[in-house]
Amino acid sequence: MDKIRVMLADDNRSLLKLLSDFLGRQPDIELVGAVSDGMEIPEKVIEWTPDLLVMDIIMPRQDGFMALEKLGQPDFPVKPRVIVLTGLARDDFIMRAIRLGASYYMVKPFDMRLLYARIVEIAGERPEAAEPGAEPSEGESVDEQITNLFLALGIPAHIKGYQYLREAVRMVLENHDVINRITKELYPAVARRFDTSASKVERAMRHAIGVAWTRGRLETVNQMYGYKVFRREDKPTNGEFIALVSDKIAVRKTA
Repeated sequence: MDKIRVMLADDNRSLLKLLSDFLGRQPDIELVGAVSDGMEIPEKVIEWTPDLLVMDIIMPRQDGFMALEKLGQPDFPVKPRVIVLTGLARDDFIMRAIRLGASYYMVKPFDMRLLYARIVEIAGERPEAAEPGAEPSEGESVDEQITNLFLALGIPAHIKGYQYLREAVRMVLENHDVINRITKELYPAVARRFDTSASKVERAMRHAIGVAWTRGRLETVNQMYGYKVFRREDKPTNGEFIALVSDKIAVRKTA
């Protein structure tokens, strides 16, 4: 099996050395090079032809967003997969990186082993079947998988509905039948976890889903599934949304 050709881009030279040392010890990875200047990214991608680029957003002379824009141009000759590895945790930055073609977004500090697992998984995906930024990883916990999906869908992490929906998805993953008793069992169970009322849970979930639909993330949803799941006029109910996300993760786990 061919090794995965990996290129690194980060202006933190200490981190570059740590990443280079760790990834260089992995038998299925070939580290083709590293840069600390954002302007060098497109040039070195062409020269080194990596399968996958791990890069920061904050870089001197040219930031990661500009690099992603250049790599995403139709006539750019090399098309590596991209993992963004940065200290910027704002969900608008995450969504921008995903829209520009990043396959995954990791926030510093991070687990080296999880980064390695993600590199192996993303490099093994067929480009035509790839689902940018939203596909859960076997190296992630259920919470990390749900978080990655919610951010890709445009649900802000700071609103209450985000937390309630995440808890509901976890409950459905543990016991799928509970989705059929959403009013009598699921809402009250989530409410008990957060010391609130079932009606407030229901409203907050509906608001969170509405925010995602207002932000126009429908194309992200459709890309995740490879076909048109929802249209703008077809905003899902709370139960439909929870079932959709839990099924997505459950199918991935059993694949």
